[in-house]
Amino acid sequence: MEISPWSLPFNLLFTSMLIAVVLAADPYSKALLTLKSQIIDGSNSLDDWKVPPGETPSGKVHACSWSGVKCNKNSTIVVGLNLCMKNLAGELLGNQLSVFTELVELNVSQNAFSGELPVEIFNLSKLTTLDISGNNFSGRFPNGITGLKKLVVLDALSNSFSGPLPVEVTELESLKVLNLAGSYFDGEIPSSYGSFKSLEYLHLAGNSLTGKIPPELGKLKTVTHMEIGYNFYEGSIPWQLSNMTELQYLDIAGANLSGSIPKQLCNLTKLESLFLFRNQLMGSIPWEFSQMVSLINLDLSDNLISGPIPESFGELKKLKLLSLMFNEMNGTVPDTIAELPSMETLFIWNNFFTGSLPENLGRQSRLRWLDVSNNSFIGSIPPGVCAGGKLFKLMLFSNNFTGNLSALSNCSSLVRIRVEDNSFSGEIPLNFSHLHGIRYIDLSGNRFTGGIPADISKALKLQYFSVSNNPELGGTIPWKTWSLPFLQNFSASFCNISGNLPPFRSCKSLVVVELQKNTISGSIPNSISNCQSLEIINLARNHLSDHIPKELASLPSLGVVDLSHNDFSGSIPAEFGKSSSLVLLNVSFNDISGTIPSHKLLQSMGSSAYAGNPKLCGAPLQSCSTAIDGKKLRLILLISAGVVILIAATVSLLIRLRKGSKGQWKMNSFIGLPQFTANDVLRSFNATGSMEELPPFSGAFCKAVLPTGITVLVKKLEWEPKRVKIASEFITQLGNSRHMNLIRLLGFCYNNQLTYLLYDCLPNGNLAEKLRMQRDWGMKCRIIIGIAKGLCFLHHDCNPAIPHGDLKSSNVMFDDNFEPRLADFGFKHLIQLIKGTVPATSSTLGTGEFNDAIKDELYKDIYDFGELILEILTNGKVIKGGASIQSKPKDVVLREMYDENEAGSTNSLQEDEMKQVVDVALLCTKSRAVDRPSIEDALKLLSGLKANGK
Repeated sequence: MEISPWSLPFNLLFTSMLIAVVLAADPYSKALLTLKSQIIDGSNSLDDWKVPPGETPSGKVHACSWSGVKCNKNSTIVVGLNLCMKNLAGELLGNQLSVFTELVELNVSQNAFSGELPVEIFNLSKLTTLDISGNNFSGRFPNGITGLKKLVVLDALSNSFSGPLPVEVTELESLKVLNLAGSYFDGEIPSSYGSFKSLEYLHLAGNSLTGKIPPELGKLKTVTHMEIGYNFYEGSIPWQLSNMTELQYLDIAGANLSGSIPKQLCNLTKLESLFLFRNQLMGSIPWEFSQMVSLINLDLSDNLISGPIPESFGELKKLKLLSLMFNEMNGTVPDTIAELPSMETLFIWNNFFTGSLPENLGRQSRLRWLDVSNNSFIGSIPPGVCAGGKLFKLMLFSNNFTGNLSALSNCSSLVRIRVEDNSFSGEIPLNFSHLHGIRYIDLSGNRFTGGIPADISKALKLQYFSVSNNPELGGTIPWKTWSLPFLQNFSASFCNISGNLPPFRSCKSLVVVELQKNTISGSIPNSISNCQSLEIINLARNHLSDHIPKELASLPSLGVVDLSHNDFSGSIPAEFGKSSSLVLLNVSFNDISGTIPSHKLLQSMGSSAYAGNPKLCGAPLQSCSTAIDGKKLRLILLISAGVVILIAATVSLLIRLRKGSKGQWKMNSFIGLPQFTANDVLRSFNATGSMEELPPFSGAFCKAVLPTGITVLVKKLEWEPKRVKIASEFITQLGNSRHMNLIRLLGFCYNNQLTYLLYDCLPNGNLAEKLRMQRDWGMKCRIIIGIAKGLCFLHHDCNPAIPHGDLKSSNVMFDDNFEPRLADFGFKHLIQLIKGTVPATSSTLGTGEFNDAIKDELYKDIYDFGELILEILTNGKVIKGGASIQSKPKDVVLREMYDENEAGSTNSLQEDEMKQVVDVALLCTKSRAVDRPSIEDALKLLSGLKANGK
């Protein structure tokens, strides 16, 4: 049948007219289709919002069948609109809302709407629920909300509103839920917020509110849940809050509060959760708190609270969480704490507690997490600590505990054990065949004996194991240790371990092996070739012999190899010189012979890496002698003399040209690094046109290729003759500071007015350039831990300590193996020395002997590290975020980090690790410097992450 050319346009016209007729009789559907056209639907979530062609008006609303639309029973009126989590964006215009006169519920939460909130919403007079949370609405909260007289729920959590809190909401007599948290509201909480008639839930946390907390809030007799923390208040907690007799949940954490905790809060007998952590509260905990018999969670951590734990806490029979960590508390832990039947989590670390832990701790409750580290406890582990069968994290490190670990022998629920830096003794009684979930064990720095348990190979989830610094441990390394499928770190240095190294049959996850200062004998098994992830191996000061296997030298990720003070023989494998990851090789004091392979990498290690091997020769040691007859020798000497004269004349000319009145050029190459000469450097500058234009003190680099073929980065500094000595001494300290997470300072070329600093040229750019690249969680952990290790070396292993001074993403470089290395460390202090603006002395953090300027810089490094963590976790979206993270509720911060890193319920380990990293960022970015942990403590807190190598 022939089709008329007019039929298609006619059909389209007819269909359009029909839809127009339908929509004319259906204003709800028309308004929603207009709304759809005005917003961005990135996931086509509203794809079913359309009127099918061919339908005729029926008196019913077409939109009633659309997703998110709720109608009455007859499908004639729209009463609810729920667009939650549909990936919608754009501005929400209000010009289509007037038809929804019967709307009861409006939910546009968890989208990306922006711009101002349309005031037309406030004309929907029958609205009882308005949920706009999880968007980016901005500007001041609009006036007019009094038009919503039936409103019960107003949820505006996590937006970008600014200006003062809306006062009009207090006139909504039916309002039960008010959530204005997570925006940028500022100013004081209006005193009228104490006049709500029906309010049950008040959430104002995570804004920029200031001033004093109004005592009028105590008049809220119907409120059961109040969160007003993570703001910037002044003053103390008003005692009038104790009049909120229906209160079950009170959170004023992270709010800059001072003064003492009002004892009147004990009148809140229905209170189940009290969170006052991360403030500056002082004084002791009121003993009257025992009257809050409904209390389940009490967190007063991270304050300046002193005094003991009240004995009266034994009355809190429902208490599950007691967190008093990071305060200045003292005394002993009352025996009554052990009698609490509901206790699950006890955090009292970083205080000044003494005495023994209660004998019955754990017997009366189902204790899950116990952390008493960094105190001065004595005595033994309570014998019933695992009696409840739920203990999964036990932290006792850095105390003065004694006795044995028999209380843990059958504690099958344990996932993490840290008892390092105590005085525990006896055999290690852990029954690994029963520890099905154990991942992390640190027993270092004690007095254990009897060797490593033979059944350690049955701990199939073990990732980290350390027994280092137990000098009487003895025994051998169990035969199947390396076969543990997830083992990353094995540290057993200074333990008097003997016997041979077990075969490395299956060690795919192994990253760190530390066995120095033992009496291990035999050879390194060739099967070490299976350890493809190995980065650090330290076997120094043992009795190992035979040759160094080339299989070890060929490992792709190997960065640090210390085989010094053994009995190795044979030659150095040439494969070491081909490594793209090797930072340190030390084979000194063995019986190695032959020639050091002529690779620049091996020669750059310096003579100290090869000393004590009389049969070894070649650069950087003495040259290997060869037999030469007399005539050839005289000829060589004559030619050499002529070459030397020619070179000397050339160098002299170059130096005279460059020297002028600036004095003699000198070169200082650091021990263990390439021995450049001033001539090498100056000749390379002649070929670098930009060198003269390089501004001094700028931090800018210029590349130069030395005659040896090595490419270096050069920094230029100007100084006065009187500052040369003091500055060059500090530069020498920087040059001798070697660590796998620091960029190497190779040397410096200088005269009385100028100096050029020569650094390694790394090939893979810096962190700032790569922040927006999506990286997996393991890589982010590796970067964070690498930065922490480099900073920890500067603060704690260098004497005097070296502040980095300018820790930021552009100063984190990547080597061939994408290992992070800190650049520009000490540069700020060097500039100050040259300009004479600071004293020249400092000392290691923690000794109390460093001057205030150095102390401030060390603490600033820690703050910058916390901000850098946030930058890495958010892929560069949060820069200088220290203040903002402190002002937000922790659960909001965690949710943002989970979303940014795509962590969900399917990966609980990643969520746990992310929480651990965020906790460190929170600690490091505390506003008071003295409240920040040392970088050494921060690194301890990061230990156990899956990317951790040490």
